[in-house]
Amino acid sequence: MADPTLPVASTPVAPADRGEAGPVNKGEMFTSFDVDAFEVPSPREEVWRFTPFRRLRGLHDGSAQRTADPTIVVSGSTDGVTVETVGRDDARLGDGGVPFDRVAAQAYSSFSDATVVTVAREVELAEPVVIDLTGPGAGEVAFGHIQIRLEQFARAVVVLDQKGGGTYAENVEFVVGDSAALTVVNVHDWDDDAVHVAAHHIRVGRDAVVRHFAISLGGNLVRLCPVVHYDAPGGDVELWGLYFADAGQHLEQRLLVDHSQPNCRSNVVYKGALQGDLSGDRSREAHTVWIGDVLIRPAAEGTDTFELNRNLVLTDNARADSVPNLEIETGEIVGAGHASATGRFDDEQLFYLQARGIPEDLARRLVIRGFFREIIAKISVPDLRERLEAAIESELELAGA
Repeated sequence: MADPTLPVASTPVAPADRGEAGPVNKGEMFTSFDVDAFEVPSPREEVWRFTPFRRLRGLHDGSAQRTADPTIVVSGSTDGVTVETVGRDDARLGDGGVPFDRVAAQAYSSFSDATVVTVAREVELAEPVVIDLTGPGAGEVAFGHIQIRLEQFARAVVVLDQKGGGTYAENVEFVVGDSAALTVVNVHDWDDDAVHVAAHHIRVGRDAVVRHFAISLGGNLVRLCPVVHYDAPGGDVELWGLYFADAGQHLEQRLLVDHSQPNCRSNVVYKGALQGDLSGDRSREAHTVWIGDVLIRPAAEGTDTFELNRNLVLTDNARADSVPNLEIETGEIVGAGHASATGRFDDEQLFYLQARGIPEDLARRLVIRGFFREIIAKISVPDLRERLEAAIESELELAGA
């Protein structure tokens, strides 16, 4: 029997009604608040084929039950910002999007309280809002739900900083009103034991601007699925990602940008580096997965979109899977394209630097810093930029670069 506390569907994520199977394209995915509406996923399914199920700790089949809650602290700008703790019956939950897989539905059905952060109409925040989230701890399981709302003409920077240990699944909604501008930086700085599975639902109003940064550094397994929906023409979305996988880590990013409205723009840039265990132990392989799906529907005339993924393999025993997908249903667009590449150091770059008297180890560091510099420079929070640069330096020390 369905949970009577689950909300009634109101606005569909796609033209198909919620709860109807048989998607026509990637945008017509099955969605439901009810975990029982989803079958237990299988590695044979395309959307799960890269994920190591044995490391999900039961998040996919319902055997992972809540034993604790995350700790959430919201700080930073306060004028024009409302922070609320609400129950599952709050009518606003789901405005950003509805769970599209069993783990996301399990997270929605299992959280104890949701956190809603609202930036009022026409408010422009001078300082970022910082949401510090700490996992439940080693051996514990938690579920969460966060919604960030920007009303019309609001402008804000939000930092979602996630750390700690344990097993954690969540939904995060970003509801960006007409002509509003949101920059969000999500940092995954988990402990080595952490398993984190997250669905990000990004809903973009008329002429709204979203800059979404996903930074994955820590954790045992991290799987992030951002989905972008445009509500009206003029939306402008950029998705930036940076990940650095060490031995034994699995970092997975699966994106869908659903262009359903005319004259919208999207740009996706994700860059990753990998370093595995040189002993050859396959269980200590560094593994990253990036799947980038862009759908341009028949009504989305005037779309301008591009997606890019680059992976730098630093050692043996490291594997990067990169799959860009572009589905176009109208020819009346400004432009659409994608690119993906995975490789080792550019020998010509190293030779150029060494020929000018720079030692090889320093030359390698300079190449990696330059590789990530494009993304870090886009982050508008100075303290966070410095922290990420220091974290990358620490990773390079582990790599011996």
